[in-house]
Amino acid sequence: MNRSELGAALRVLRQASGQEAKAVARSSVMSASKLSKIETGKLAPSADDVDRILTAIGVSDGVKTEYMEAARAVATEATAWRLIQRAGLHKAQKQLQAIEGRMSLLRLFQPALVPGLLQTPEYMRAILSRHDDLSEETVQRTIGARLERQEVLYDPSKTLRFVITEPVLWWLITPPLAMAGQVDRLIALSRLPTIDIRVVPLTGPKHDIPNHAFVIRDDRAVSVETVHADVTVTDPRDVSLYAAKFEGFAERALSGNSMRAALEGIRDRLLSEQETG
Repeated sequence: MNRSELGAALRVLRQASGQEAKAVARSSVMSASKLSKIETGKLAPSADDVDRILTAIGVSDGVKTEYMEAARAVATEATAWRLIQRAGLHKAQKQLQAIEGRMSLLRLFQPALVPGLLQTPEYMRAILSRHDDLSEETVQRTIGARLERQEVLYDPSKTLRFVITEPVLWWLITPPLAMAGQVDRLIALSRLPTIDIRVVPLTGPKHDIPNHAFVIRDDRAVSVETVHADVTVTDPRDVSLYAAKFEGFAERALSGNSMRAALEGIRDRLLSEQETG
Protein backbone atom coordinates (compact mmCIF):
# COMPACT_ATOMS: atom_id res chain seq x y z
CA MET A 1 0.00 0.00 0.00
CA ASN A 2 1.52 3.33 -1.06
CA ARG A 3 0.72 6.85 0.16
CA SER A 4 -2.15 7.42 -2.29
CA GLU A 5 -3.72 4.05 -1.54
CA LEU A 6 -3.48 4.63 2.20
CA GLY A 7 -5.10 8.05 1.89
CA ALA A 8 -7.91 6.71 -0.27
CA ALA A 9 -8.52 3.88 2.18
CA LEU A 10 -8.76 6.33 5.07
CA ARG A 11 -11.28 8.40 3.09
CA VAL A 12 -13.41 5.29 2.43
CA LEU A 13 -13.34 4.41 6.15
CA ARG A 14 -14.37 7.93 7.11
CA GLN A 15 -17.21 8.04 4.59
CA ALA A 16 -18.40 4.61 5.72
CA SER A 17 -18.54 5.90 9.29
CA GLY A 18 -20.89 8.67 8.19
CA GLN A 19 -18.67 11.39 9.70
CA GLU A 20 -17.89 14.69 8.01
CA ALA A 21 -14.25 15.49 7.24
CA LYS A 22 -14.29 18.57 9.49
CA ALA A 23 -15.45 16.54 12.49
CA VAL A 24 -12.79 13.87 11.97
CA ALA A 25 -10.10 16.50 11.48
CA ARG A 26 -11.11 18.25 14.68
CA SER A 27 -11.06 15.00 16.67
CA SER A 28 -7.70 14.12 15.10
CA VAL A 29 -6.19 17.44 16.18
CA MET A 30 -5.39 18.53 12.62
CA SER A 31 -6.76 21.00 10.13
CA ALA A 32 -9.42 19.98 7.61
CA SER A 33 -6.95 20.98 4.90
CA LYS A 34 -4.35 18.54 6.20
CA LEU A 35 -6.89 15.70 6.37
CA SER A 36 -7.98 16.46 2.80
CA LYS A 37 -4.37 16.32 1.59
CA ILE A 38 -3.86 12.98 3.35
CA GLU A 39 -7.02 11.50 1.89
CA THR A 40 -6.11 12.62 -1.63
CA GLY A 41 -2.52 11.36 -1.39
CA LYS A 42 -0.96 14.81 -1.59
CA LEU A 43 0.53 14.52 1.90
CA ALA A 44 2.16 11.48 3.47
CA PRO A 45 0.64 10.92 6.93
CA SER A 46 2.81 9.97 9.86
CA ALA A 47 1.91 6.84 11.79
CA ASP A 48 0.70 9.14 14.56
CA ASP A 49 -1.59 10.95 12.08
CA VAL A 50 -3.10 7.65 10.97
CA ASP A 51 -3.56 6.52 14.57
CA ARG A 52 -5.48 9.69 15.45
CA ILE A 53 -7.62 9.53 12.29
CA LEU A 54 -8.57 5.91 12.91
CA THR A 55 -9.38 6.68 16.55
CA ALA A 56 -11.57 9.60 15.48
CA ILE A 57 -13.40 7.43 12.95
CA GLY A 58 -13.93 4.74 15.59
CA VAL A 59 -12.79 1.63 13.69
CA SER A 60 -12.46 -1.78 15.34
CA ASP A 61 -9.19 -2.90 16.93
CA GLY A 62 -8.63 -5.36 14.10
CA VAL A 63 -9.03 -2.73 11.39
CA LYS A 64 -6.86 -0.31 13.32
CA THR A 65 -4.09 -2.87 13.67
CA GLU A 66 -4.19 -3.63 9.94
CA TYR A 67 -4.01 0.01 8.89
CA MET A 68 -1.36 0.93 11.44
CA GLU A 69 0.88 -1.81 10.09
CA ALA A 70 0.41 -0.41 6.59
CA ALA A 71 1.09 3.13 7.80
CA ARG A 72 4.32 2.14 9.53
CA ALA A 73 5.48 0.22 6.49
CA VAL A 74 5.15 3.21 4.15
CA ALA A 75 5.96 6.09 6.47
CA THR A 76 9.53 7.28 6.75
CA GLU A 77 9.25 11.03 6.83
CA ALA A 78 11.85 13.76 7.06
CA THR A 79 10.97 17.24 8.27
CA ALA A 80 13.64 19.86 7.65
CA TRP A 81 14.68 21.82 10.73
CA ARG A 82 14.08 25.07 8.83
CA LEU A 83 10.43 24.08 8.40
CA ILE A 84 10.12 23.19 12.07
CA GLN A 85 11.67 26.53 12.95
CA ARG A 86 9.37 28.36 10.55
CA ALA A 87 6.30 26.75 12.11
CA GLY A 88 7.53 27.67 15.60
CA LEU A 89 10.01 25.83 17.81
CA HIS A 90 7.72 26.21 20.82
CA LYS A 91 4.93 24.55 18.84
CA ALA A 92 7.24 21.63 18.05
CA GLN A 93 7.86 21.27 21.79
CA LYS A 94 4.10 21.22 22.41
CA GLN A 95 3.68 18.49 19.78
CA LEU A 96 6.40 16.43 21.43
CA GLN A 97 4.71 16.92 24.79
CA ALA A 98 1.46 15.51 23.37
CA ILE A 99 3.27 12.51 21.87
CA GLU A 100 5.16 11.83 25.10
CA GLY A 101 1.89 12.06 27.01
CA ARG A 102 0.53 9.10 25.05
CA MET A 103 3.65 6.90 25.19
CA SER A 104 4.60 4.44 27.94
CA LEU A 105 8.26 3.77 27.15
CA LEU A 106 10.96 6.13 25.90
CA ARG A 107 14.46 5.03 24.88
CA LEU A 108 16.82 7.85 23.91
CA PHE A 109 20.43 7.59 22.72
CA GLN A 110 22.42 10.81 22.53
CA PRO A 111 26.13 11.07 21.60
CA ALA A 112 26.14 14.84 20.98
CA LEU A 113 24.31 16.80 23.69
CA VAL A 114 22.27 16.42 26.84
CA PRO A 115 18.73 15.26 25.93
CA GLY A 116 16.13 18.00 25.98
CA LEU A 117 14.06 16.33 28.69
CA LEU A 118 17.08 16.43 31.01
CA GLN A 119 18.41 19.91 30.19
CA THR A 120 18.68 22.82 32.60
CA PRO A 121 17.37 26.22 31.44
CA GLU A 122 20.97 27.47 31.11
CA TYR A 123 21.87 24.56 28.85
CA MET A 124 18.71 25.08 26.77
CA ARG A 125 19.59 28.72 26.24
CA ALA A 126 23.13 27.82 25.15
CA ILE A 127 21.81 25.32 22.60
CA LEU A 128 19.23 27.73 21.18
CA SER A 129 21.57 30.73 21.19
CA ARG A 130 23.73 29.06 18.54
CA HIS A 131 21.12 30.20 16.03
CA ASP A 132 21.57 33.88 15.23
CA ASP A 133 18.17 34.07 13.54
CA LEU A 134 16.21 33.22 16.71
CA SER A 135 14.77 36.19 18.55
CA GLU A 136 14.94 36.47 22.33
CA GLU A 137 11.17 35.96 22.45
CA THR A 138 11.46 32.72 20.46
CA VAL A 139 14.23 31.48 22.73
CA GLN A 140 12.20 32.22 25.87
CA ARG A 141 9.02 30.62 24.51
CA THR A 142 10.93 27.52 23.43
CA ILE A 143 12.63 27.18 26.81
CA GLY A 144 9.28 27.54 28.53
CA ALA A 145 7.68 24.88 26.34
CA ARG A 146 10.61 22.50 26.88
CA LEU A 147 10.38 22.95 30.64
CA GLU A 148 6.68 22.07 30.43
CA ARG A 149 7.65 18.91 28.54
CA GLN A 150 9.80 17.89 31.48
CA GLU A 151 6.68 17.28 33.56
CA VAL A 152 6.65 13.81 31.98
CA LEU A 153 9.74 12.96 34.06
CA TYR A 154 7.53 12.79 37.15
CA ASP A 155 4.74 10.70 35.62
CA PRO A 156 4.73 7.32 37.42
CA SER A 157 3.10 5.61 34.42
CA LYS A 158 6.18 6.24 32.22
CA THR A 159 9.47 4.39 31.82
CA LEU A 160 12.17 6.75 30.56
CA ARG A 161 15.57 5.37 29.57
CA PHE A 162 18.48 7.55 28.50
CA VAL A 163 21.92 6.54 27.24
CA ILE A 164 24.45 9.29 26.60
CA THR A 165 28.15 9.15 25.79
CA GLU A 166 30.71 10.67 28.15
CA PRO A 167 31.99 13.32 25.66
CA VAL A 168 28.56 14.98 25.93
CA LEU A 169 29.44 15.96 29.49
CA TRP A 170 32.77 17.49 28.54
CA TRP A 171 31.49 19.46 25.55
CA LEU A 172 31.45 22.99 26.95
CA ILE A 173 28.55 24.48 25.04
CA THR A 174 28.10 26.39 28.33
CA PRO A 175 30.73 27.74 30.76
CA PRO A 176 32.15 25.08 33.16
CA LEU A 177 30.03 26.26 36.09
CA ALA A 178 26.78 25.93 34.12
CA MET A 179 27.91 22.55 32.79
CA ALA A 180 28.62 21.40 36.34
CA GLY A 181 25.05 22.40 37.21
CA GLN A 182 23.79 20.37 34.25
CA VAL A 183 25.74 17.31 35.40
CA ASP A 184 24.33 17.78 38.91
CA ARG A 185 20.86 17.82 37.38
CA LEU A 186 21.52 14.46 35.73
CA ILE A 187 22.65 12.99 39.03
CA ALA A 188 19.47 14.17 40.76
CA LEU A 189 17.13 12.96 38.00
CA SER A 190 18.80 9.54 37.93
CA ARG A 191 17.36 8.88 41.40
CA LEU A 192 13.76 9.16 40.21
CA PRO A 193 12.04 5.75 40.02
CA THR A 194 10.80 6.23 36.45
CA ILE A 195 14.17 7.28 35.01
CA ASP A 196 17.21 5.25 34.01
CA ILE A 197 20.21 7.34 32.93
CA ARG A 198 23.31 5.57 31.66
CA VAL A 199 26.65 6.91 30.45
CA VAL A 200 28.94 5.17 27.97
CA PRO A 201 32.47 5.86 29.29
CA LEU A 202 35.35 6.99 27.11
CA THR A 203 37.61 4.23 28.42
CA GLY A 204 37.37 0.56 27.61
CA PRO A 205 36.73 -1.40 24.41
CA LYS A 206 33.78 -0.39 22.25
CA HIS A 207 31.40 -2.65 20.33
CA ASP A 208 29.59 -0.12 18.14
CA ILE A 209 29.74 3.35 16.60
CA PRO A 210 27.63 6.18 18.08
CA ASN A 211 26.48 7.40 14.66
CA HIS A 212 23.75 9.84 15.67
CA ALA A 213 21.06 10.58 18.19
CA PHE A 214 17.72 8.77 18.08
CA VAL A 215 14.57 8.41 20.18
CA ILE A 216 12.33 5.34 20.31
CA ARG A 217 8.83 5.91 21.66
CA ASP A 218 7.27 2.61 22.66
CA ASP A 219 7.97 0.24 19.75
CA ARG A 220 6.04 2.34 17.27
CA ALA A 221 8.37 5.00 15.94
CA VAL A 222 11.95 6.26 15.95
CA SER A 223 12.97 9.90 15.58
CA VAL A 224 16.44 10.30 14.12
CA GLU A 225 18.20 13.66 14.39
CA THR A 226 20.33 14.62 11.39
CA VAL A 227 22.02 17.89 10.49
CA HIS A 228 19.23 19.03 8.17
CA ALA A 229 16.10 17.24 9.37
CA ASP A 230 14.24 15.18 11.92
CA VAL A 231 13.53 11.79 10.34
CA THR A 232 10.69 9.60 11.61
CA VAL A 233 10.95 5.85 11.02
CA THR A 234 7.95 3.58 11.60
CA ASP A 235 8.66 0.35 9.72
CA PRO A 236 8.78 -2.30 12.51
CA ARG A 237 11.87 -3.89 10.98
CA ASP A 238 13.76 -0.60 11.15
CA VAL A 239 12.46 0.22 14.63
CA SER A 240 13.86 -3.10 15.85
CA LEU A 241 17.31 -2.19 14.49
CA TYR A 242 17.36 0.97 16.58
CA ALA A 243 16.07 -0.90 19.63
CA ALA A 244 18.92 -3.41 19.32
CA LYS A 245 21.47 -0.59 18.95
CA PHE A 246 20.10 1.13 22.04
CA GLU A 247 20.26 -2.04 24.13
CA GLY A 248 23.81 -2.69 22.97
CA PHE A 249 24.97 0.67 24.29
CA ALA A 250 22.83 0.38 27.45
CA GLU A 251 24.36 -2.97 28.39
CA ARG A 252 27.89 -1.53 28.26
CA ALA A 253 27.16 1.82 29.90
CA LEU A 254 27.64 2.87 33.51
CA SER A 255 24.43 2.88 35.53
CA GLY A 256 23.18 3.36 39.07
CA ASN A 257 25.74 4.25 41.73
CA SER A 258 28.73 3.72 39.44
CA MET A 259 27.26 6.16 36.92
CA ARG A 260 26.54 8.72 39.64
CA ALA A 261 30.07 8.39 41.01
CA ALA A 262 31.49 9.02 37.54
CA LEU A 263 29.26 12.07 37.08
CA GLU A 264 30.26 13.44 40.48
CA GLY A 265 33.89 13.20 39.39
CA ILE A 266 33.14 15.06 36.15
CA ARG A 267 31.17 17.72 38.02
CA ASP A 268 33.99 18.28 40.50
CA ARG A 269 36.53 18.63 37.68
CA LEU A 270 34.29 21.15 35.94
CA LEU A 271 34.03 23.16 39.15
CA SER A 272 37.79 23.09 39.52
CA GLU A 273 38.18 24.28 35.95
CA GLN A 274 35.80 27.15 36.67
CA GLU A 275 37.81 28.18 39.72
CA THR A 276 41.14 28.12 37.91
CA GLY A 277 39.87 29.49 34.59
